[in-house]
Amino acid sequence: MGPLTVVAPDGVPEISAGDDLGAIVLAAFGPDGLTDGDILVVTSKVVSKAEGRVVDGDREQWIDSESVRLVARRGLTRIVRNRLGLTMAAAGVDASNVTAGTTVLLPEDPDASARALRATVAERAGVNVGVLITDTAGRAWREGQTDIAIGAAGVVVLESFVGRVDAHGNELAVTAPAVADEIASAVELAQGKLGSRPCAVLRGRPDLVLPADDHGTGASALIREDGADLFGYGAREAVVRAVGGAEADRAPFGTPVSAEEFVAALRAAGLAAEIDGVQQVRCAEDRRVALDILAFAHGWRVDSTTAPGGPAKPHAKGFADTDLRLHPVTP
Repeated sequence: MGPLTVVAPDGVPEISAGDDLGAIVLAAFGPDGLTDGDILVVTSKVVSKAEGRVVDGDREQWIDSESVRLVARRGLTRIVRNRLGLTMAAAGVDASNVTAGTTVLLPEDPDASARALRATVAERAGVNVGVLITDTAGRAWREGQTDIAIGAAGVVVLESFVGRVDAHGNELAVTAPAVADEIASAVELAQGKLGSRPCAVLRGRPDLVLPADDHGTGASALIREDGADLFGYGAREAVVRAVGGAEADRAPFGTPVSAEEFVAALRAAGLAAEIDGVQQVRCAEDRRVALDILAFAHGWRVDSTTAPGGPAKPHAKGFADTDLRLHPVTP
C-alpha cells in the first residue's frame, strides 16, 4: 500500500437548490483532478442544498419530524434515531452555514445521492471513483465529534479481516474496520469546518473502490438494526422506558436474553430469584414491580397464576404462594 493523499480544493461556490452538483464538483478538481480508484468525499450539507433540503420553520419542529424515537436527552440536547436509522444529535438537522430562519435536513436517501454523483462523474469525466457522503456525529464515551459516512457508492465500507492473523499468529479481534468512516474523518482534516471546502478526494486506496457496475452495499450497511446496539437508550431513558413498559418500547432493548442471564440479572438486583425447569420464579411480594421492570428490560414477560387452593398466602421467608411464570417475548 502506497501513501495516502487528500486534496480538498478551494473556490467551491455556494450551492443552491437545483444546482448541478456533479458539474460543480468536477469543476473544482479541474479536468485532470480525478482518476480511476479515487474516493470522492462530499459533505451532506452541499448534497442537501442541491437537492432542495433547506427548509423554513422552527428547527425543533424539524428535529421532531426527522426523528423516529428519542434515545437520550440531556438539557436541550436530544440524541435521536432518525428516519435513516442514524443515531445522532438533533437528528442531523443543522442550522449552520445557512440563511437565518432556515434549516438543512439530511439528504432524503444519502446512498442514492452517492450513486447519482458517481454515475455523473463516470459519464462526464470517464473515471471510476468511489463516492462517500459525510456528516458530523458525536461518539459515545468520547468528547468531540468526527465525520462519518452516511452515504456511499462504489466503496467498500467495511473492510473484512476475517481469518487473518497478525505477525505473532494471533487471530485479529477486530474483523471489520469501518473504513468508510475512517476515510470520512481523514478527509475532514483537509476540508475543515470553516474552510468552505465541501468536497475532497482521497487517493491511495484503489483496493476499496468497486468496479464501475457495482455500487456496493452503501453506507446503510454501517447502521446497526434497532435492538442490535447495546445502547439503544441512554441510561436514564432506559429506566423510564422499562418502568413504563409500553410494548412499542421493547425493540431497542434487543432480543430476549437466556433464562440463565435473566436469573443472574434478578439476583444482581437483589431479588433472590428462584427458577426451575418450567421457568417459574418466586420473589418477595413487595419486589414484584421490580421483577416486571427487569423482565421488560431483558425481553421477558411475567405472568402470575394463583396456586391451587385459593388466594396467595405468604411464606415465612417473605414469598407468596403465587407462581410467577416467565417466558421470553417473541422477537
